[in-house]
Amino acid sequence: MRKILACTLFLSILLGCATATAQSRKERRAKRKAKTEKQASKSTHTPVSVKPEKTVTEKTTVQQTEPYCPELNRNLTPAQIDSLVALWREKQTLQSYDTFFNDYIDIDSLASSSDTTPDSVYANRLRALVSPVQLPFNPIVKNYIRRYVDTRYGTINRVLSLSRYYFPLIEEELIKADLPVELRALPIIESALSTTATSPMGAVGLWQFMPATGKSYGLEINSFVDERRDPVQATRAACRYLKDLYSIYHDWTLAIAAYNCGPGTINKAIRRAGGKTDYWDIYNYLPRETRGYVPAFIAANYIMSYYCKHNICPMETNIPAATDTVQVSRNLHFEQVADICHVPMDELKSLNPQYKRNIIPGNSKPQTLRLPMNAISTFIDNQDTIYNHRQAELFKNRRTVAVGNGRTTTSKAVAGTGKPTYYKIKKGDTLGGIALRYGVSVSKLRSWNGLRGNNIRAGKTLKIYK
Repeated sequence: MRKILACTLFLSILLGCATATAQSRKERRAKRKAKTEKQASKSTHTPVSVKPEKTVTEKTTVQQTEPYCPELNRNLTPAQIDSLVALWREKQTLQSYDTFFNDYIDIDSLASSSDTTPDSVYANRLRALVSPVQLPFNPIVKNYIRRYVDTRYGTINRVLSLSRYYFPLIEEELIKADLPVELRALPIIESALSTTATSPMGAVGLWQFMPATGKSYGLEINSFVDERRDPVQATRAACRYLKDLYSIYHDWTLAIAAYNCGPGTINKAIRRAGGKTDYWDIYNYLPRETRGYVPAFIAANYIMSYYCKHNICPMETNIPAATDTVQVSRNLHFEQVADICHVPMDELKSLNPQYKRNIIPGNSKPQTLRLPMNAISTFIDNQDTIYNHRQAELFKNRRTVAVGNGRTTTSKAVAGTGKPTYYKIKKGDTLGGIALRYGVSVSKLRSWNGLRGNNIRAGKTLKIYK
């Protein structure tokens, strides 16, 4: 009877626990359902923007040609996307990416512009620029022009000031190579006319040469010299490169686009466009950066020709207008020139950006030094004085180095002066204690006995010179 009662009690307890568990599950389920319904009711009042899916073709192109940039995941209008290229180039030397993005891209370009110039005026002004390079007007080009004429950020003011110095150098090389002078605008969208501009991918200089491309077109790149920064040498290399690109397409617009993304990408876009070879026909098949590259080039030519029409004034710059070059056949430091010719160091660096360590390695081969015109005669008349000035101080490299014969694990003992004294090392002795006892230095003890460190062993004998 007791067993029956015990079993009955046990079953009732189990049944109660199961019921309680089921009730708690129902309560939790009901709470979750209520919470979900509450969230759903709230979301109906919040607009959700859905981005259109990219085609497979577009995805493939972006992955092959563009570095990943999380800032580009923002919702941009087509006009803002088309405005990205030249301004991205400008940010590399002027400001951080965040500041650049906020100032130039993360706003409505057309709405924020204070420019009220009619489209017909833009079109007529571009039409008046006689050039073998096509300079058409369209809404994309207009967007770039309006960005360039916006003076709030000072970029164009700075470019204009630098152009007074760099454009004559660039134009001279373009004319020698029988290329359109309008190509002078390319360094504006490549580097904002900064000789030291460096892209995240490693392109350097006015024309943004990568190391391999620069070397293939004859530019010297080593620890002391980087001719990608040399406005003359880099322009000569760019002329050769642009000639090669034009010989492929026989169209300057395509050649300019290929300068940005390479002929392989242009050829791929031509194939996708069904063999069409007009830039605007293949526009939608190009990478985002290249889609903006040619419109930016057109806008740069516009602003360099008509900046006065928009009341834009150049900034002041420390680069002298009149300069010339002299040949350097020996190693020369900028400080030697600055001291004797009285040319400020900052000015020397600005005029000779290709020398990375303020040293001209003339011993290896003749190099050029660009100086203000008023310092040329001073340099020529005082060359020997300049080369010898502070030479020992500024060039401390050892010409010869003594090298020991054979590999040894211990230093060779060096005899001292005077009669030697011999001391037998006892247990507990230290090299410092022995040196103190005899009034000599520890380094001399090591030298006299061929010791590398301070470790000594009891029973060994030390030679000491007094």
